[in-house]
Amino acid sequence: MTQHETHKLIGESASFLNALEQISQVASLNKPVLIIGERGTGKELFAERLHFLSSNWDNTLIKLNCSALPETLLESELFGHEAGSFTGATKRHLGRFEQADGGTLFLDEIANMSLRLQEKLLRVVEYGEFERVGGRETLSVNVRIVGAANMDLPLMVEQGKFRADLLDRLSFDVITLPPLRFREDDIPLLSDFFATGMIKELKRDFFPGFTDESMHHLVNYAWPGNLRELKNVIERAVYRCQIDTPIDHIDFDPFESPFRPLHNDSTHQADETIVEQEVEVKQEEVKKRDIESLPHDFKAYIQQHEIELLQRALDQYRFNQRKTADALGLSYHQIRAYLRKYPSINSKID
Repeated sequence: MTQHETHKLIGESASFLNALEQISQVASLNKPVLIIGERGTGKELFAERLHFLSSNWDNTLIKLNCSALPETLLESELFGHEAGSFTGATKRHLGRFEQADGGTLFLDEIANMSLRLQEKLLRVVEYGEFERVGGRETLSVNVRIVGAANMDLPLMVEQGKFRADLLDRLSFDVITLPPLRFREDDIPLLSDFFATGMIKELKRDFFPGFTDESMHHLVNYAWPGNLRELKNVIERAVYRCQIDTPIDHIDFDPFESPFRPLHNDSTHQADETIVEQEVEVKQEEVKKRDIESLPHDFKAYIQQHEIELLQRALDQYRFNQRKTADALGLSYHQIRAYLRKYPSINSKID
């Protein structure tokens, strides 16, 4: 593996090291592999590592995102086409399988491939054979297929959205990458790495580091976008901070603003959404009680119930407002509105 690929795979947590070890073990075998993980967990980097640790490391690594093209174009990109096979096909086109012959073909977002193309892919996985679009000649290739997905493929099989026989062939081994929220020990290390890279890009002399409070926020954030989101957050924080001052503020959501239009509408309508949810809660409480047990001050009773529920949820999720919002089925802006409404709640995080 080249230095360019190696230095991007950074981490010391047990879950991350286990995934690296699994990649290293299976790399020497010319077998299909599936890499499963949420968006931004580094599936492409792990595929690169697998290729460069394999016996085919000096041959071609070809990549294709299966969700980036419509079905007809994806078929042509995978298998190639003959001249005249469709309008605009003025000459023969070699597909990714032919380009990757002797090497590795990385198929990202493989869950988005249609069932018809899955059937054609199955034949290549089983026999190494296919025909170009519009062609009659059967071609043979020796390609190692590495698929990646951020979806539950066995569940898609149950739903009839993914072929069971193809999944069987592709899953010689399955490497499931841990989300960043399960790699808390790696967050300071990764943050320093991304910050240092941004410092070099800005041509500054040194990186003054993070304050303890800002690092606390980084470690306790949910990171739905994983490594990709972390990189954006850190680089944004570095370029906004003073040159000689440690980073003391982390802006997780660049869209957050009191003037932000929500649901393609005005802030006023966003406030109305919160009110509607409050009404639904009140109505549900009314249904569960007999007329005799209704409180004398209905509004005060509901407010107290909301305060207790919010405080319990915040305590359970260690005062992480985004995790609390997800658990309660609220958006981040909605829970922030509740905390402003009830200043007595101990949220701990500004």
